[in-house]
Amino acid sequence: MADRPLIDHDYKTPLEYANTPNMDRLAKGGLVGQLDPISPGIRAGSDVANLALLGYDPAKYYTGRGALEAMGAGIELRSGDVAFRCNFATVDDDFRVQDRRAGRIRKGTSKLAKVVDAIKIDGVPGVKTIFKSTVDHRAVLVLRGEKLSRMVSDVDPKEEGAKIAISKALDGSEEAKRTSAAVNEFVKRSHEALREHPLNQERENDGEKAANIVLTRGAGTIPNLPSFKSMFDLRGCCISGTPLVQGISLAAGMEVMDIKGATGGIKTDYEAKAKAVIEGSKDKNFVLVHVKAPDIAGHDGDFKGKVRTLEEVDTLVGHIIDEVDIGLNYVALTADHATPVGYGAHTGDPVPVIIGGPDVPASRILKLSEASAARGNLGRIRGLDLMPIVTDLVGRSRLYGS
Repeated sequence: MADRPLIDHDYKTPLEYANTPNMDRLAKGGLVGQLDPISPGIRAGSDVANLALLGYDPAKYYTGRGALEAMGAGIELRSGDVAFRCNFATVDDDFRVQDRRAGRIRKGTSKLAKVVDAIKIDGVPGVKTIFKSTVDHRAVLVLRGEKLSRMVSDVDPKEEGAKIAISKALDGSEEAKRTSAAVNEFVKRSHEALREHPLNQERENDGEKAANIVLTRGAGTIPNLPSFKSMFDLRGCCISGTPLVQGISLAAGMEVMDIKGATGGIKTDYEAKAKAVIEGSKDKNFVLVHVKAPDIAGHDGDFKGKVRTLEEVDTLVGHIIDEVDIGLNYVALTADHATPVGYGAHTGDPVPVIIGGPDVPASRILKLSEASAARGNLGRIRGLDLMPIVTDLVGRSRLYGS
C-alpha cells in the first residue's frame, strides 16, 4: 500500500492517485496514523513484519522464513527439519542471475517441481530433500536428516546481475557445515535438472525466461509460538493465498480458510475473500485478510499496476465495511511494509494504518495517503503496538499493574 512520491507522476504516490472511496470512508471516521512494521528505518521482510503485526516479537519468536512458508504449503515439518523459501530463477552460463523470478513464471511450475523433488543429495549422508512449488515462481525446500542447522547463508543474491552466492555455515558448527553443503549440492543439481527441461525449452522458444535454477533463502526451523487466543483472547482465522501468511497463522493456532480464487498473486478473487470474511466471522471473532497484489506491483516497478491493485483492494474494503456492522465491530487496515515502485524492493518507510469501529475518535481525514496518515490522530506506532491497541478498543486487553 505505502509508496513514495514520484516525479513522473506529479510527485504523487500510487495511493494518492488511486480512487479509494472506501478506504477514505474508513479513514474519515476512524483512527489514522503511521506504522513502522519493526521500527523507523528498518527494512522489514514480510515474515518478521507479519509476525509483529499479529503481536509476536520477531526478536523472540523468529526462527527463519523457510519453516513458515513450508507450513503454509502444507508440509508437515518434523523436529530437526530445516526449511527454505525458494525461487525458480533464471541464470546464465556463469551462474549470474538474470531474473530472480524467472519472468514471474506462473504456469508449469508443478512440472518443474516434480523433477526437482526427485533430487538426491549424495555428498551429505543421511539428508533427504522435499521440494514443493507454491505460488507462481515461489517454492519451498525442506532438508530432513540428522545434524542439520538453520544457521546457513542464502544462495539468492537478492539482485539481478550478481552471481548466485555459495551457502556458508554462519556459526562454524558441524551441523551448519553439513547443511550448507547440502544446500549447495541441491542448487547445483537443480540447475542440472532444469536447464534442459522441455518446459524451459518451450519458454525460451517463446521468448520467455527459463526457470533453470532454484535459489534458496531464509533457512528456518519450526517456530514455537504461543497461541493467538492465549495472547489476545481472540479466536482467529486467516484468509490469504500466500503460504508465508498461512504458515504464520497456522503456527499461531489460527484456522486457515481454503478460498477458491485466493491466489496470492497479482490477480485474486476479491469478492470471494470478502464473502469469506463474513463466513469466517460467524464462529471467529478475529479475521485476518491478506492481499499480496500491491506488493507485487511495487517489486515490478509498475505504477499503473499498483494504482489498479489498490483500487481493487478498495473494493474489498468496501464489501467488508458494508457487510460488517462497523457500529459493533472493528476493522483495521494497514500494510506489512512499503514497496515503492521507484525502488522495487522493501524500504523502511512507515505505512498508513486505520482502525475503524464503535466509539473510535474520528480523524476527519478526507483522502487516505501516506501524507495524510502522518497528520492523523493515532500518531506513529510500531507493528507490535497494533494488536494491543485493537484489543484495548474491543475490551479484551489485560490490566498492566494492579
